[in-house]
Amino acid sequence: MPKLKPGTIIPTPEEDAAITAAAMSDPDAMPYTDAEWEAVKRGRPLATATKERITIRLSPEVVQAFRASGEGWQTRVDSALKDWLKTHSPTRV
Repeated sequence: MPKLKPGTIIPTPEEDAAITAAAMSDPDAMPYTDAEWEAVKRGRPLATATKERITIRLSPEVVQAFRASGEGWQTRVDSALKDWLKTHSPTRV
């Protein structure tokens, strides 16, 4: 049995049976079947294209500007770099 947090209330077997019976009688709250649970997807869906994790050093103003744009800022950095590659060559200078 897992360790419980202080103050956790565990129903007695009779209370548990009453709770289960009430839930089972509610047509809007029918429990999933085993097959339905198997079909439940958990977590984020897998990306269609995987990305490579790297470490990169950027100037503070660039990071601050992208972070200020909200969630998904790293994806926007990636998009900006892709746009840059359309008109530039990443050759060493």
